[in-house]
Parts: sequence; structure tokens; C-alpha cells
Amino acid sequence: MGSDVSGGVEEQVSLVARATLFGRFELADRGGSIIALPNRRARALLAMLCLEPGQPLAREQITGLLWPGRFEAQAKASLRQCLLELSKALEPLEQPLLVVTRDRVALNAAALRTDLSDLEQALVHGDYLLAIRLLEAAGAKKLLGDFKLGEPFADWLAQRQRQAALQLQGLIDQAMAELEQRGDETTRRRLFNAWRVQQYAAVPHAMSLPSDSKTRIAVLPFKSLGSADGPDYFTDGMVDELITTLGQVPQLLVAGRISSFHFRDSPLTPTQIAGELGVTHLIEGSVQRQGEQVRIHVHLIAGDTGFELWGQRFDGTLDSIFRLQEDVAQAVTRALAEALNLDMAAPQVRNMTSSKKAFDLYLQGRSLNARLFGDGVLDKAVELLQQAVAIDPDFAEAWVELAEVHHNISVWTQCLDRNAEALRMAECANKAIVLAPELGYPRALLAIYEWTRNNIVGAMDLVFEAYRREPTHPGVAMRVGSFLLFLGRTRDAAPYVMAAIEQDPVDTRKFGLLMAVHMHRGEFEAAVQVGLRSVDLGWPSIQLGLATAATGQHDLAVEHYQLTKKLVNTMILPPVGSGPMTDEAMDAYWLVAAKGVCSGQEADRLIYHQLLNMMFATLHDKADMAIVAPAIMTGHVELVFNSFELRLTPTNMVWLSNVWIDIEPIRQIWQHPEFIPFAQRIGLAAAWDKYGWPDLLPPPSNSA
Repeated sequence: MGSDVSGGVEEQVSLVARATLFGRFELADRGGSIIALPNRRARALLAMLCLEPGQPLAREQITGLLWPGRFEAQAKASLRQCLLELSKALEPLEQPLLVVTRDRVALNAAALRTDLSDLEQALVHGDYLLAIRLLEAAGAKKLLGDFKLGEPFADWLAQRQRQAALQLQGLIDQAMAELEQRGDETTRRRLFNAWRVQQYAAVPHAMSLPSDSKTRIAVLPFKSLGSADGPDYFTDGMVDELITTLGQVPQLLVAGRISSFHFRDSPLTPTQIAGELGVTHLIEGSVQRQGEQVRIHVHLIAGDTGFELWGQRFDGTLDSIFRLQEDVAQAVTRALAEALNLDMAAPQVRNMTSSKKAFDLYLQGRSLNARLFGDGVLDKAVELLQQAVAIDPDFAEAWVELAEVHHNISVWTQCLDRNAEALRMAECANKAIVLAPELGYPRALLAIYEWTRNNIVGAMDLVFEAYRREPTHPGVAMRVGSFLLFLGRTRDAAPYVMAAIEQDPVDTRKFGLLMAVHMHRGEFEAAVQVGLRSVDLGWPSIQLGLATAATGQHDLAVEHYQLTKKLVNTMILPPVGSGPMTDEAMDAYWLVAAKGVCSGQEADRLIYHQLLNMMFATLHDKADMAIVAPAIMTGHVELVFNSFELRLTPTNMVWLSNVWIDIEPIRQIWQHPEFIPFAQRIGLAAAWDKYGWPDLLPPPSNSA
């Protein structure tokens, strides 16, 4: 590691080398020059020793891990040769680093420091700001994460990774307790977020995150008793409000709606669902409505056993629906508090409107908005919500929902003017802010509109204000993380992305952000794992092909990219202004696209560039994501600049996150001599001046 990160740790006089253990293993001399190592097994041997400097490894153990399956004499000879080559490579160091005996191999611990030992020492000595910097530098990289040397080595390494994680967790717990005792909430939160990024596993459903003292629960979709058509909008609305209300309890972290509703009618057991969502408790129930009468049954389920801990029935009327919802939420909170032996404040339900009719229209509109896809679904949602606010113009939550519907129309339909829908979104969001200034989410939606106006500084100001007001809203955390990714501020973005996914762990729309975090950090295998998880959940990602190509598996990458063809006309829309394609034409187009992005062949890339140029010349929307996204992924610099300078839209701005992947040919974009002037013209540079320059770019020498 460079001295700028580890300089706060006291150096030993005898120090001659530094090792980087998080991510790709590297050894550098005292001056920071990387030492070239002869081969991957020599690297692996040195890395094994660096994990526990001073702790010798038996020669038999080394041969069994690095040369499994070889005859004993052959393996011993290979080890002797490896040690000779290592000794020669380490000769330039000021002191001997290897300690070799007849039976064992070790390192001179006094002569070596590692990023792991620096982190441990920073935590031990209470240098928490340094620990935060070290954790941020490590990011989500695993210890020795670049080695693939067979099953015995993988098993050995996994055990060492677990041991190191447990050791660090103990030190982090002590640090968090000390910072809490000091009342230093800012540093405690920064340390927690940095540690959360390091601890987050590559696959989102393996939720091995630190708890931050919150109990994780999920409210599953309630059954609609007596409804011939299955779930209805009224029942889903009750669940939505219960999720929102319980989210007010400081001791609870409530899984978001998208993740909870993913398990409607799931064949999984309660314990399996709890594992998928990373929660300790589930809330199940049913709603029965007959005329004006409403009956609700609610059950609290232990996630580890599937046993019911508590259950209760509630009766009420539509006239007192908010009171009924409050009774349910407060009873659930009391049951949780008793089960966990915690003191929890009773939450208060939002009394949104005095009009039953407006509330009913709101629930119908919200239900359609949640469906997202289907002919006329969002248009019908607009119609219903407009009726709701016409009846009650002070219905703030209905204005928020209407704003989100217009956003979804701009992103998920083939509308001819996406920014016109963004303007309607902004108008509704502003209405909600005036009526309910405490809400954060409408400010996050308004921030999207400011991006379309190239007012990126204003957008960032709004989204951080949204987070200040609603830090537990997964949609707000997602916007903060995504906007920082668009700016290339990956280190700052990662904790917000992790927080959003932690609350909505199976919301595949957030997986693209997590893949971007991994790819920005060069963690392409981890990005592939996230992409495959997204495929398992029914949402193939174009980024999966890009991440797979970055690992060098180009044929497989082409296959992965073509998976997204299944989503055309649903999650992926044909370019605005293009006519319908036959199946044969669609297959041909998608093959050209997949090869252009993923094959690694220059000829394929240039063929795709010709096709993109033709689309830019002929399509109605020349800033369509169908042009912008592949232009970025194939390094078509001129087309990237031209498209974004025409307009930023709620759809194409998402792809700015891919600009910051440090691979060819994408890096040709941000390394282009005209990139900074381009960034100044569209408003990026102004945001960098206020919120920090991209991780990949140094700030200009004349900046403040």
C-alpha cells in the first residue's frame, strides 16, 4: 500500500517491504516499487506467508496446497525451485525476508508490514480515521482475492479469510462501542459504513453484514380472504403502510416492499425466505373486507425456526382505517419488543387523507404503479392518482406516488419525450414537498429532474437533503449511491448502495448499482456473481456480459449479453422511433450487439459502431439508452459526447456509471483530451468541484 494511506501507523526501523493482501496480492519494497515475482505459485507462497508473518508453514503443508496430486518427491522439488526463485526475486531488499529451514518456511515479521496488519494496528491504537481510510481502500476486495489454485488452496484460504474477518469484527465492535461512548456518531457511522462494504459478500442474498444493533424484519404480502382474483390493492396497501410505519422504529430495519413482495405465493419455507432476505423475523397475515368492515389477522414468525411467536386479530371499519393500521403496527412493535426484550417506541401511522374515496383511488394507483409493466398500466395509474388529488389536493402521499408514476413512464415506457414526463414528475414532487416538508423521497425524484436540466450540483444538493430527511428509505439511499456513481465517486457511493440493498436485498433494479461498484473497483468476478444472481431472480443484465468479458471469458460473455434479449418489450424497450423487428431481425441485431460489446475483437466493435452511427442518424431519440449504453461499453467516444450533450434523460443518465470502468475500450472515454470540456458542458465538472473529483481523475491543479 502507498504511504499516503498507511503513513499513520508507526514504521519499524527494520521494515524493508510492504504487502497488499486485499484484492490482488502485491509486494513492494520500502520505497513503494513493486517487486516482480517469478510465477503464480511463488506469488501464492509469499502471499500465504504474508497473511501471518512470523508464523512458519510446514513444507508438507505448502506442497499439499500448491502442488496437490503430485508425487511427494516431485512436489518437494517444485517447492525447492520455487524458494530459489523467490530468494532471487527478493535479493534487492535491504534485509532477507524469507526464513527457510529444513522443515519450515516463514517470513521475517519485523521486516514486513501489510495492509491487513496496518488496519488491525490502527483499530488497536484507536486511530479510527486511519482505519476508515484503510477500509475504504480495501473496499469489497477479499483477502488474496485473485488466487485460483485448486480446491485445497481455496479451502485453506477460505478458513484464513474467516479467521481474519472474525479478528477484525472483534476490533470493529470495540471501536464502535468506544466511539458510541465518546458520542462521536459521525466517525462511528463512517467506520460502520466502511466495514459494511468490506464485509458485503459478492452474492447479495448472503447477507453477512454487521448488524448495527438493528433487528431485521420483513412484512410479507398478506392474503386477501374472500377475493376471487387473488391479491387486491387494498390488502397490498395495508402491507405497504405497515412497512412504512414499522420503518419509523429506530431499532428495526424493515425489508423494502420490492423484496418482500418478491415472495408472494413463494414455495419457500419461512426460514428460507428469512435467509434470502437476511432477516430474523417475518410478519404474515390476512385481510378480509366485507362492505365497510375490515378484519386483519397478523402473525409474528421466528425466521430461524418458522415458529409463530405471536398472533392477533383486529376488527375495524373503513372510516377508521388509519386507526386500524396504527393498532396493527403498534401491536406488532409490542410483540417484537417482548420477543427481543427491547424497549421500542410505538410508531404513529400517517393520517394521509380524510377522504375514503381519495384513499381508495390512491391505493389502486399505487398498486398499478408497483406492477410497472403491462399495456396502459402506468397511464391508468396516472388517471386514478389524478382523481385522488382532485378530490383532496392536500393528499401529499398521492402527489408523491403520482410523481413516481411519471418517473416510471419516463424510464419504463417508450414515451416520445422522456424529459416532458420528468417535468411532470418534478411538478408533482414539488406539490408533495410543499404539503409535507418532512418527506425526503420527493426531493430525490426532483433531483432526477435537475439532472435533466444539467443542474447536477442542484441535484446532488437535493438528494443529500432527501437522505437527511429519510435516511431509511431504500429509494433515497439508492439515489444518493447512484448519483455518486454517475460522478465517478465510487468510494463515497458504495455505503449508500450497500444500505439500499441491505433494505431491499432481492430488488434486482439495485443490482446494477452493486455491479457498477464492483466493476469500478476492478472486482469483475464479484460483479459476475451479482449479475448471475440477478439472472436467477428473472432480471438478466447487460452489465453481466460486460463483467464477464472483463474476466477474459469472451465467448461466455457474448452468451450472457444475449440473455437480455428476453427482456425486450418489457424491461428493455426498443429505441424510441424504431419500428417493430421480426424475430430474425432481433436475433441478428442482438448478436451484433453482443459481439460488439463482449467478443474482444476490434472488427466486431467497429461493425457495432457503424450500426450505432446509423441509429443516431435515424432514430427519433438520439439520446436513447439503446445508443448511449453500447456507445459507452464499446468506447465510441464521439457518440457518447454527442448523445449526452443533446440531453440527459432519466433513462440515459444511469449509464454514466459505466464510464468509470477502468478497462479498454471504456477508459478511452475518460482519458480522452476532450472529456473534461465535455464534462464542463453537461454540468459534471461543477458537481466535481463541490462534491469531489472522480476516483480515477486527479483534480485540476488550479482547483480550490
